[in-house]
Amino acid sequence: MNDSNLTLTVAHTDGPLALVTATGQIDIDTAPALRARALELIAAGHPHLILDLGGVTFCDSSGFNALIGILRCANDADGSLALAAVPDRLSRMLDLTGVSRLMPSYAHAAEAFKAHGATAPAGPGGGCR
Repeated sequence: MNDSNLTLTVAHTDGPLALVTATGQIDIDTAPALRARALELIAAGHPHLILDLGGVTFCDSSGFNALIGILRCANDADGSLALAAVPDRLSRMLDLTGVSRLMPSYAHAAEAFKAHGATAPAGPGGGCR
């Protein structure tokens, strides 16, 4: 999916686990698309989401709220939300608000896959950085 400032790529779906790679800006205009795509994946039987944010250049409070909403919906489906390659500014916001305790962050998507007991997808970049 491609919004004017955000590209979302589902790089992997395996059983209950899905990897979504976000590239661009997560703001008031694009956060609803991120949330909607994540909720589609949860409804499709992938309640454990890994969100690779390595390509995110900006995230405002709307994006932050979308992450919390995604986490709530994943938890309601007995799932989880893990973040990978979180930009420094967003990482600080997650830490300052205490949200980082609710959604684990990993340096790379491959580490998040390993934490879930799954094998990271292969291929060019494999969705992992």
